[in-house]
Amino acid sequence: MAASSKETWSIDQAAGDVPGQWQRMLSETHLPWVTSIAPRPGQMFEARARRWWIDDLALVDCECGPCSGTRQRRQLASTDDEFVVVLITRAGRETVSQGGVDAELRPGDAVAWDSTRPARFTVGEPLSKRSLLIPRAALDEVSGRTWVRAGVALEGSSPATELLTSYLDVLSRSLDRLGPAAVTAARNATLELFIGAVRGDGEAAAGGTGTALRATMDRYIERHLLDQPVSATALAHAHGVSVRTVNRVFNATGQTVSEVVRVRRLARARDEVADGAASIATIATRWGFADSSHFSRAFKAHYGSSPTDYREAAGRGAPVHRPVARVQAPVGRPVETGATPVRS
Repeated sequence: MAASSKETWSIDQAAGDVPGQWQRMLSETHLPWVTSIAPRPGQMFEARARRWWIDDLALVDCECGPCSGTRQRRQLASTDDEFVVVLITRAGRETVSQGGVDAELRPGDAVAWDSTRPARFTVGEPLSKRSLLIPRAALDEVSGRTWVRAGVALEGSSPATELLTSYLDVLSRSLDRLGPAAVTAARNATLELFIGAVRGDGEAAAGGTGTALRATMDRYIERHLLDQPVSATALAHAHGVSVRTVNRVFNATGQTVSEVVRVRRLARARDEVADGAASIATIATRWGFADSSHFSRAFKAHYGSSPTDYREAAGRGAPVHRPVARVQAPVGRPVETGATPVRS
């Protein structure tokens, strides 16, 4: 059985309230927005969306007519969790604004925006776009918090951006045929490709000496995840800096060394849980948790389900994205809006 399936939405002209349908559709698939339709004489506004789950990542394709939208205080408050959203323009043009940055997107261009900050968009002609919704917790597994800034544009001609967009093209065509282990691998590859695209022209351009040092330390952590302990003191000794410098570099992203190590170990343990070859107790011991109970509590807090439930879901081919990582607050009963999701 496949580990992921596609959901679809479309505007129902006969149901009326097309502006309301569009706002609810966009809010259900792309986080809460307040939208406005730009009517064209003699033409109806049309929109459709398709969503796949790549474990806890959501991949959404959308086509729509001219419109605009904003995310302000109320929409930010009604968004569950924190996300980074990668928007890739496939046809048409769109302007996305956040954090004082206005990104004019043409086909092939992309922008990453932050769910925790106000944003707005304007579509002036029929648009086809693809969005990748990434929970902040997932980015912590690949040190993405270090790199992602609100409103960062990804140049469409950049090889790293082309690699990401091409990979998502292939993934969208094959995702519903992949098994659970392959979906997990695809999810991890997606995160790595995204971070590679965000880094763009080099680590120094993203944040100077401190960012480059953090990248070096992150690589050290990856190589020594099975070592005990991976601490600020160990990092300082390995890189010839003070413990204070290590803490300053990690605190710049609101993290501590121990938090980063814990998340990375959970991510590697999660892969082994889904694989099903080793016992939960063995995995807990291998990845530095005191016992299976400690591991289960940490795993559930991060992924929304216990290791046992996660393994069972993966084993029977069910989607294993955590149910608490919804990308929006409730938006009403779909049957009343005409924008009804259909699982294929």
